[in-house]
Amino acid sequence: MTATELRAVFALAGIFAMRMMGLFMIMPVIALYGRQLSDATPGRIGLAVGVYGLTQALLQIPIGRWSDRIPRKPVIVAGLLLFVLGAVVAALSTSIWGVIAGRALQGSGAISAVALALLADLTREEQRTKAMAVVGMTIGLSFALAFILGPLIAGQWGLSGLFWATAAMALVGVVMALWVVPSPQVQAHADPTRHLVPMRRLLLHPELARLNFGVFALHLVMAASWLLVPAWLVQAHLPVAHHARVYLPVMLLAFVAVVPFIIVAEKRRRMKQMFAMAVATMLVSLLWLAAFHTRLVGIVSGLFLYFMAFNLLEALLPSLVSKISPAGTKGAAMGIYSTWQFMGPAIGGSLGGFLIGAHLSGGAIVLLGAAVVAIWLVLVVGMRQPPYLNNAILHLLPTPALDRQRLQEQLLQVSGIVEVALAIDEGVVYLKADKQLLSEAAIRALPGSLVWI
Repeated sequence: MTATELRAVFALAGIFAMRMMGLFMIMPVIALYGRQLSDATPGRIGLAVGVYGLTQALLQIPIGRWSDRIPRKPVIVAGLLLFVLGAVVAALSTSIWGVIAGRALQGSGAISAVALALLADLTREEQRTKAMAVVGMTIGLSFALAFILGPLIAGQWGLSGLFWATAAMALVGVVMALWVVPSPQVQAHADPTRHLVPMRRLLLHPELARLNFGVFALHLVMAASWLLVPAWLVQAHLPVAHHARVYLPVMLLAFVAVVPFIIVAEKRRRMKQMFAMAVATMLVSLLWLAAFHTRLVGIVSGLFLYFMAFNLLEALLPSLVSKISPAGTKGAAMGIYSTWQFMGPAIGGSLGGFLIGAHLSGGAIVLLGAAVVAIWLVLVVGMRQPPYLNNAILHLLPTPALDRQRLQEQLLQVSGIVEVALAIDEGVVYLKADKQLLSEAAIRALPGSLVWI
């Protein structure tokens, strides 16, 4: 990667970490500390946990689509400031209803899709899976660190102190977004989907639908499974204070183990094969945990397989969305994707809690998750090999009475260009093309200046 790409990757990964820590830190403590709030009941405490994911899911699509029309960085800053405001509301609340309102406000800053789209803007196509892998690892590490730091902060300063800490971390994210994240050389000036790609087409796009179901299944299983893992470790005679000795090494080793597969996926164009292998590994890990969760060695080995699959899928899924989405629609497509992503833990956590309350065994719950992943694997086997195309914007030269249809036909006749989305009024055309087939002579013959994004 170039220096600019590395800066973009690690800065945006840091912003993800700030937000995800705020989401995850509350999970291991709110059931205990939430009881101290007025009007608290188990159901309302559960609502306080889930309402964040609900508002995230509802707003990912409109905010992602909005970011296709205006610069993405201001959208990210606005979302982080909403997150800060929600954290402050929750920190100042003495009632469970105030915490619920604060969590809902935090979730309204739904910028995951925008951040992923900006990451795609700032990285070359051949480096994108690596970039997404760093973000995926960051999410995994945030999860583990949150389960360590959340109880420590809450134990020292209570639930209010936990929300103040999340507000502070989000402000760090604002600073990073303004002064560390690079600005893309080219920013979309319009939403060409209003001409050629209505939202319905994105929602019903068969290949994107497979990916959306996949991220939903991935996070549904994660939320349900992680209601069980801490208790399994305790039953395997590992004290809670020592759980980090399992989580962090396993996740780090798993990330290192998937790097060769990420390289093969991009360099050798084996994206579908690596994707299917990752889903199959996830299925094996769940079956393994269902069978051997009563022994520490079984839990650790199962978690290693789980996090190998999780890290690889977190890298491949958003990269595939970027590759498959029609020209000029990354923000909108990522919005739909992120909506499904946040629906997963909202439903998975609630369903897992219900099944535990119904006294269903942990092994049976994990087997139900394995059944969901098995359905996903069937869908993956039937997917097409993704196109290995690069996104570009063609800045048009001022031309009177430009014939839109003729321009589109001419561009599609150029070797290597496979998709065109016109935004003539703004003077740009969005393209998807195979760089290996698009010659320098063909680029010079284009009616404007071409910039790869």
